[in-house]
Amino acid sequence: MDVSEPAIRVEGLVRSFGRTQALRGLDLEVPPGTVTALLGPNGAGKTTLVRILATLIRPDRGTARILGRDVVREAFAVRSLIGLTGQYAALDELLTGRENLRLIGRLAHLGERRARARAEDLLHLVGIAEAAGRPVTTYSGGMRRRLDIAAGLMGSPAVLVLDEPTTGLDPRGRIEVWELIESLVRQGTTLLLTTQHLEEADRLADAIAVIDRGRIVASGTAEELKRRVGGEVLEVRLADAGQASRARAALEPMAAGPVRVEGALVSVPVRHPSGAVVHAVRRLDAAAVEAEDVALRRPTLDDVFLVLTGHAAGADPEPDVWRVA
Repeated sequence: MDVSEPAIRVEGLVRSFGRTQALRGLDLEVPPGTVTALLGPNGAGKTTLVRILATLIRPDRGTARILGRDVVREAFAVRSLIGLTGQYAALDELLTGRENLRLIGRLAHLGERRARARAEDLLHLVGIAEAAGRPVTTYSGGMRRRLDIAAGLMGSPAVLVLDEPTTGLDPRGRIEVWELIESLVRQGTTLLLTTQHLEEADRLADAIAVIDRGRIVASGTAEELKRRVGGEVLEVRLADAGQASRARAALEPMAAGPVRVEGALVSVPVRHPSGAVVHAVRRLDAAAVEAEDVALRRPTLDDVFLVLTGHAAGADPEPDVWRVA
């Protein structure tokens, strides 16, 4: 293991499934001991990258290294360095939480004694020790995700990859998983987190890489990316959502980037916030558009994604490559 290397280094990664190109020359670098969020919609290439890093599939071109080890030429060594938690809990629901972890420990060649000790340590770490003797079928969604993350940690990996860890969870379950991830970060674990949730990336990540159509289109801290929008965002709440098209046309001359319309809410990035509210009200009046509220707010990662890609982060610009394959 070369400690001078980045935890993850990806250069020029290309991967296709038939005529669908999932990765198109992707570059990424994750420093040790940090959390990097890979942010993008379904079909952007996130899961394809994760599967390459986990040595589950090979790239067509380019290289990927985990702590200096090549994921193709040194796949066996890479598997000892990386832990993976997928989008859906990979657990045996008939076994207890404790039995699941012990089984995974034995499959990882830890031996019976080490597997037992490691399982007990992780059950306490993820906060489900009191439920360890219950069958997984009785666990809530948040508890299952906590156990799944513990399973990914059984082999004491240097790098943990969490592929959309809060998929399908209710708000309470998401918060539980976020708190667990934050506790892992405090212990120095290197994390690569893939997500569609802008709030998740904003809360958890030291750095964010925005992926769109198989390429990284921007990277930096959350604040650095928000500055890419260039100013504050004007939000207009319309009295009638049917007037959204007229409102967009009236406000576009003020916009520093794409105008987003969601029902009765129109969001306009503006570079010069001074006087923007008054200017917007005059334009809406001239267009005979009735607004219930007009206000300025700081840009969010959602605004950043829209400016960088031309579509919202929840959009699905391409087919899911795993279904195509």
